[in-house]
Amino acid sequence: MNHGAMGGRCFLNLLPYSTTPCKDGVGIGTPGSSSWRHSVHHHHRTSKVVAGRRSAAASVSCSAASAQAPPSQSTIKVVIVGATKEMGRAAIAAVSRARGMELAGAIDTQCIGMDAGELSGMDEALEIPVLNDLTMVLGSIAQTRATGVVVDFSEPSSVYDNVKQAAAFGLSSVVYVPKIEMDTVTELSAFCDKASMGCLVAPTLSIGSVLLQQAAIQASFHYNNVEIVESRPNPSDLPSPDAIQIANNISDLGQIYNRQDMDSDNPARGQVLGEDGVRVHSMVLPGLASSTSVVLSGPGEVYTLKHDVTDVQSLMPGLILAIRKVIRLKNLIYGLEKFL
Repeated sequence: MNHGAMGGRCFLNLLPYSTTPCKDGVGIGTPGSSSWRHSVHHHHRTSKVVAGRRSAAASVSCSAASAQAPPSQSTIKVVIVGATKEMGRAAIAAVSRARGMELAGAIDTQCIGMDAGELSGMDEALEIPVLNDLTMVLGSIAQTRATGVVVDFSEPSSVYDNVKQAAAFGLSSVVYVPKIEMDTVTELSAFCDKASMGCLVAPTLSIGSVLLQQAAIQASFHYNNVEIVESRPNPSDLPSPDAIQIANNISDLGQIYNRQDMDSDNPARGQVLGEDGVRVHSMVLPGLASSTSVVLSGPGEVYTLKHDVTDVQSLMPGLILAIRKVIRLKNLIYGLEKFL
């Protein structure tokens, strides 16, 4: 039996029926004999059944052959800017271990020439040296026409140029620079809209922190008193971007918080963030984990939301999520919560 395909249709070709000789020398297929008539009748009936079954099988086979397999997702090539920072070192290891990703570059002004795997404390070298030439790395990726993302942990003053360079070579960007000014974010947004390139500016890469913020927004509709209590190891980071974003998120919702003393200038009452009376209290004590609590209260009850970060590794799931999602964007978005 031969199967042929033409014009998207399948054709089933049956071999001609052959006779089988008997002991007396008379073939079963001898014309005129009753055995011949019986054989022909039996053959036609059997052939129709077999042909029908084989035609169905051939049709399925040809349909399967003509169907195209879904294209496999290409590997995302990732460049880490600010590779020697704590976040950069953790990101190198996380990206190298993530499915569907490949570290394509490690950029910094320090540790030039050092292997990125060694820098991040991995057991094996990655054969990716730390360089101070972002343009060269981006050009190399662009030549392969691969999908790429630049992860920027650098400084606020260099973020705009880094995102612009990445876009020029067709790469999206994930920016985690906590001290970035909102004016810079506005300029980046206008640039990304014009260039039709994706960019995420993330005040935090912690999924837990984002969930805390979302819970605080829901709770703020039901409580008239709310204050933020946080601790950080570095006093220069206070109030933290997390606290500022929480205050911004629960402001302008039609609520005025802490009416009893919202005009108080007593330093012990903490700093007011926003215009709706949200106060933040910040602590800097050795040994304390980075922690953020949102305390809401009403008559006879206190509702506390708390999130602690004890290791930078807690930010890596959010980073990997951001890298996977940002390649689908054609503009800038602010906040990891847009991806959850």
